[in-house]
Amino acid sequence: MGELLEQVAENLRKRNFEVIVAPGKGEALKVVLGLIPEGAVVGLGGSETVREIGLLDALRAGSYDLCDQYEEGISKEENFRRRRRGLTADVFVTGTNAIAKEGALVNIDGIGNRVAGLTFGPQKVVVVVGRNKICDDIHKALERVQNYVAPKNAKRFGVDTPCVKTGECSDCSAPQRICNIYSIIKRQHEPGRFHLILVDEDLGF
Repeated sequence: MGELLEQVAENLRKRNFEVIVAPGKGEALKVVLGLIPEGAVVGLGGSETVREIGLLDALRAGSYDLCDQYEEGISKEENFRRRRRGLTADVFVTGTNAIAKEGALVNIDGIGNRVAGLTFGPQKVVVVVGRNKICDDIHKALERVQNYVAPKNAKRFGVDTPCVKTGECSDCSAPQRICNIYSIIKRQHEPGRFHLILVDEDLGF
């Protein structure tokens, strides 16, 4: 798997992504924290990977101005205010749903704040991704987000969509549908903005 990660990393670097390969969660956490200066405004995109490596807890405990929409007890209005503020953050931290071997990121989103932060707004983007997210090509990556990621997330969120029952996308019109916005990022326009940490562990889903 290490050889594959290095191959994917090189393909991403050719497309103006900054990439570091980390052997595990602990090293990935150190790398990410090294990319975020103290006092920085930090925005968040939904990511189980960020939680799994301990990054969310570290950001909450650190000297950062964290736009934490996941804080318990806040109102829906405050949640959305923090999400919007995160789109103009110094650093935006999240994961990705899939990476095509050729060097493209594929994501699916419900309301759009995560894909918005990835594509434009924050000065720096830091994405942490496990080896299990690597797909042969963009077509396979899209299949992954539709028929694996979206149903898993829908079940995790407790929404009433057909994919929770069937385990695959039916392109539904359910009011609680979470796969509304698709994003494929093939290249970065601005060198140095986008940092990917490829982790040699399975993380998230």
